[in-house]
This record gives sequence, C-alpha cells and structure tokens, in this order.
Amino acid sequence: MKIKILLTLFIIVWIGLIVRVFHLSIQFNEYYETLSENNSIKSELSAPVRGEILDRNNEPIAINELGFKIAFSPHLTKGKDRTLLDKEIQYLLSMIPSLDGAKIAKTYIQEDSYYNHSFIDVVDFIPHETIIPLYSIMNLRGTIKISPSPKRLYPYGLVGAHLIGYVAKANQKEIDADPSLQLLGHVGKNGIEKYYNKYLQGVAGERRIKVNAHNVEIEEIGRSATQENHNLVLNIDMRLQNFITQAFEKRVGAIIVMDIHGAIYAAGSYPEYDLNHFVSGISSEDWKALMMSVDSPFTNKMINGLYPPGSTIKNNMGLLYITSGIWNEDTTIMSTGSMRLGNRVFRDWKKTGHGATNISKAIVESCDDYFYQGSIQVGIDRMSNGIMRMGFGKKTGIDLPNEFIGTVPGRAWKREKFHKAWYQGETLNTAIGQGDLLVTPMQIASQTALMATGKLPVPHIAKKIGDNPYMPAALDVLTPKEKSKLPIIQNAMRGVCNEPGGTAKAYLSTRFPIAGKTGTAQTTGISQSVKNRLNEKDMEYLKRSHAWFTTYGPADNPQFIVTVMVEHGGHGGEATGGMVSAIYNKLDDLGYIKKAPSQDQ
Repeated sequence: MKIKILLTLFIIVWIGLIVRVFHLSIQFNEYYETLSENNSIKSELSAPVRGEILDRNNEPIAINELGFKIAFSPHLTKGKDRTLLDKEIQYLLSMIPSLDGAKIAKTYIQEDSYYNHSFIDVVDFIPHETIIPLYSIMNLRGTIKISPSPKRLYPYGLVGAHLIGYVAKANQKEIDADPSLQLLGHVGKNGIEKYYNKYLQGVAGERRIKVNAHNVEIEEIGRSATQENHNLVLNIDMRLQNFITQAFEKRVGAIIVMDIHGAIYAAGSYPEYDLNHFVSGISSEDWKALMMSVDSPFTNKMINGLYPPGSTIKNNMGLLYITSGIWNEDTTIMSTGSMRLGNRVFRDWKKTGHGATNISKAIVESCDDYFYQGSIQVGIDRMSNGIMRMGFGKKTGIDLPNEFIGTVPGRAWKREKFHKAWYQGETLNTAIGQGDLLVTPMQIASQTALMATGKLPVPHIAKKIGDNPYMPAALDVLTPKEKSKLPIIQNAMRGVCNEPGGTAKAYLSTRFPIAGKTGTAQTTGISQSVKNRLNEKDMEYLKRSHAWFTTYGPADNPQFIVTVMVEHGGHGGEATGGMVSAIYNKLDDLGYIKKAPSQDQ
C-alpha cells in the first residue's frame, strides 16, 4: 500500500512538472518573446517644436527662441560617491561659468537610479549663441548630450497676457493625464496656449533602435517624423491690442473689442503681467505679489470677473417688457424719482425723476423707475427666464479655458441655493442689474452684439487653425416678436450716445454715431436714511460703483462692439466715454470701419 501511495505521488509530481514545462514553453512563448523584444528594442522620442501664435497680420505673438538643453549620462553616482558627477559638473562650468553647479547636481541626483538608462536633463535651456562656439568640443564628450530645446518667448511681454496665456513646466498631474508631456516638458497653462495646447504642441517623432545587453545601439529599425510647427493665427490685431493697453492706463477692469460676428480684435483684463516670467519658473516673491494684489492681476476679468451689470441689463429687460403682452412700446409711467414697496423706498439715480417715461426714454436716460414698475408687472420668472434664453447664466463659448457662467437669480435659484423664498424687492433690484445678478464683461459684449444684429455670436479669438478658418455660427435666441421690436431698443441705444439727455452723449467724441448703454453698478448698499448721496469721486475707492459702457458702431451700420468695464470707476459714461471714443477712432484709422453704401454717395 505504501509503495502504491509513493508511486501515485511520484506520478502526480511528474505530471505537474510536465504541465508546467508545457505552460512555460508553449503557452507563454508569445509573452516572453514580447518581453525579450522590449528588452532589445528601444524607442527614442523626439520632441516637436511648438507652433507659433500670430496675430491677424502675421505679427508674432508667441514664438520659440532657439536654444539647446544639456543632459548627463546615467549612473555617474554610486551611492554617496559623487566623484564622476562632480567631474562632469566642473567640466560643464569650465565651459559655461554662468551655470548653477548646485542646481545641476540636485537635478541629476533626483533622476539618477540603477534602473534609469537614459540621459538625464540637467540644463533646460542655453541660448543658441552661447552653445554654438562650444558645441563641437562638448559633443565629443560621451557623458554629455546636447540637443535642441526651444524656449517660448512672448515679444509683447504683458500686452494681451490674459488672452495669450503662457507655457510652463508640466506638473505630475498634467503628465499623468498626457504622458507625452514627460518628453515635451512644457504645457500651456492659461489662455490660448492652454485652450489650443494639443494643437500647438504637435506630435512627437519616434526612432526605434535595437540595442544589446549593454544598452549599446546595434541598428535603427524604424522612424516616424514629428508633426510640428502647428501655427495658430488669431483675430487679434496687436496694433489695436497695444492701443487699448495704453488707453486703459492704470485702471482696473476689462475691455473687449470684437466684430458683430464675435471675432475678437483686441481685449484685455487689467492689470496685466509679463508672460515671460512664467516660462522658466516665476520666483516665489513675484508669484506672491501677483496673488496678494488687491487688483487681482492674475484673474482674467473678461471671463472670470463677476460683476453686477447695472443699467447695461436694461436693453434686455426693456425688450422683454415690451414683448411680454403686459406692457408694450407705448406704455408710459410717471417717474417721480422713487418707488415705495412695503417699508422700503427704491430710488432712481435722478432724485427728481424723469417725468412721463416710455421704453425709449427709459433707456436713453436710464430711468430706474420705469424698470422698477415694469418688473412688478412682468415678474421675475419672465425676466430671469428671458435673459437666460438670451445667454446670461451660460458660457459664451469663447475659446479660452475656465469661463464662468455668472448668476441669474430667481425663485427656483434662491430656493435651491439658500432654501428661502423670493421677495418682490429682489425683483426690483434685478430689473436694474443689481442684487444677485452677476455677469462677465464677455457676456455683456455678446449681448450688445445681440442687440445690434438680432443674433447672439460666439466670441472667438482664433482666426485660423492650420489652414481652416474658424468662425462659429451665431445663435438665434430671440422670438419673432422680439425681433420685430428690436429696432425700438436699437433706436434708444443710439439716443444714449447722441440725444440730449443721453447718459453717454457728453463724454463721446467719435467720428461717426455709435449706439450703446452706460451702467453704474453699485458695490456698496446705501442706507434708506441717506437723503443726499455722495458724489462717486468723493467716496472711498473700494466703495465706488463699477463703471460700464457697452456699445456698437457705427450706429446705422453695426460692425464692431466695444465694451469697457472699470472697477470702482464711478459713472459709466464719464469713466469710459473717452476710451470708447478713442477705440472707435483707432478702428477707423486702421481701416476697419467700412462706410455704408449711402455714405459713399
């Protein structure tokens, strides 16, 4: 019996060994062949050159400065022994004394390991003129590898910073999301550089080689070329971009200049910052200064700044009122300068009121009373739903990353956000662009184009992506009735800038008539006990109202939108009229304003 048991165990063991041998030699053959191939065939990737960014006249906005990077061979350290590494560093410093030896050593040690058989980058960028005289000598040294490494350069420095954005070293999170960044090193961090990063960075080339056990190349077995120089042409005209930067001077806020189809010719968020400081890594002191500034220079106020729109919303509200079926263009109210609701008095900006007021006069003179009384009749539901349909509370679709949507308040919004009921007083505040209603300057610019043309354009900075023109289609958001009544709003906007009593007339000096709407958005509540308001100029800076002026021109042949918002600027027309006039006249100087056929006769 014992012999049978031993014999059975012996047979089972041998069967197991035979099965294992079969498994390893036959079934795993393909796996080990693949593993063997990976150990003997190596891929070398070549980084593509990042595409340049050009303005509409092919003026370079973001270019690549020619230079080189330096890498050391692996395994120059053995434990704590740095003899070989220090020798290479001393050699490198003898050739280029301006380099930082301690930084080179730290960079190398972080990457060196027994398992790493690739050269280690120790210097990211050295200018072309520095390395060329030394290239032939240094390249003979087997432990040093010199390869091309262009560096991003922004010739205009801070001009247009929030539009253009910048590139900087990719962090680990970005590399995990896009492994090609391990090779490329840099990635778009903001603005156009980020939004179109995939296109601009191109596709890496690959060289496949066979190596022996000592990692020595035996032969090249394949190669694919890089796909690079994906240039991007923008709608921006840098002559105009420079001009608006100078015109804004030391103010804080935003300017948007776009055509009625949404093509942005110039735009800025102020203050700006020098893009070149970020390419190689900004110092902690400079970064702290940017982040701690009360003017928030790192915030793109065009799409991330949220502000009460003030009276600029009255164009939209007025169109909703006269097409509501409750009020029409002939509805007239008596403006006395205030309206009482419960125990609160809602005041007009004009203490004595505007007298008998219809929609046209309400927009021309920016009568608050008219919009207070209209809001009670029309109601918050029609108001909030209407302006959301027109594009507020949504992204405009501009080709910039991280656009904000703003806030359109209403019953459902307040119930969901605060679990509270809506009050009628909030309806009155919303009607004149105050309270919880928040918008971005880009939304106001788009809305102005809607008032000018009846179509809501998608703002866009890119003009051509490769050889393909880029012009997203405008949106048809108005009802047939709203379209039929739109000329009433347009005539009133013309009156704002050209008629006696128009809130902007006194501050304009354009060469041709324009149309628009001013806005003065309060940032601080005014107590009911205050009988006489302080002049904006006499108030503390941070308590002054934001100044808005949004326009289209020429008034009778709309071609361009100019929207200006000055933080704590005071009265809209007074703070911005001079800038708006100068921008339209500059557009004319540059040949962008085309005369209507009737003007040529």
